[in-house]
Amino acid sequence: MVVERCFEALDPDRIQFHDPTGRCTVASAGAATLGLGACVLVAPELVVGAVIIIGVVVVAVAIKEELDAHELRQLYPEEAGTARGTQATPVEAVAKQKPRIEPEPAGKDWQPPLPPGPLDRTRHARCEPIPVPHRGGDDAHNACADRFPPNRYPKMDVLVDGLRFDALQVGVRVLWEIKTDQFDTYSDFLQRQVVKDQAVKMREERGIAAACGYGFVVGVSTQAHKEALEAEERTLDIVVTGCER
Repeated sequence: MVVERCFEALDPDRIQFHDPTGRCTVASAGAATLGLGACVLVAPELVVGAVIIIGVVVVAVAIKEELDAHELRQLYPEEAGTARGTQATPVEAVAKQKPRIEPEPAGKDWQPPLPPGPLDRTRHARCEPIPVPHRGGDDAHNACADRFPPNRYPKMDVLVDGLRFDALQVGVRVLWEIKTDQFDTYSDFLQRQVVKDQAVKMREERGIAAACGYGFVVGVSTQAHKEALEAEERTLDIVVTGCER
């Protein structure tokens, strides 16, 4: 509502708009100022760092006060006169203002010009599984990754949010990390070092999987390897595959 009523009153020589996501692009140069500026101002996720003020202009403070006054008029109509009389905040206070994460609702029927896409559109694209060929040089490991979950994309790893996983299980949203180390043959020192390093990487993989809505399972060849990993990180979901090298 504020943008619709007040945008034309802004001084384009003293205010610039910046769209860090590229979602507010307009069709023609003539509409650039209105389209980009209005789009930025009505998109809460773009506001922080998107309005560049040149000179001493307290537009953000004025908009905030108008939003506060509007909210007060909705809640307490009898105090509307007081709200309309709100004085401008001194310039020194601008730096102390915390950015509003979610502005109060205003104007139920007004649709913002050139609305940006949903916030999770980019994230959704990154979370789509992208099949990529298995890394070469470890046929036993790759065969295990294809056979055991079983793998939705045989002979393929999958990239999810830029991270490579050994398999995506058929029929469910579960990503797998397969280990075929000859763990039982390692020295005690090497076993401790291996599980510590693996647990760090697996926590990262599980975090990426969970953020994209996937489950995460670790497959290991032996019970000893499973028990050692569980001792290091009890929250991991670990199964014994029995795969041999």
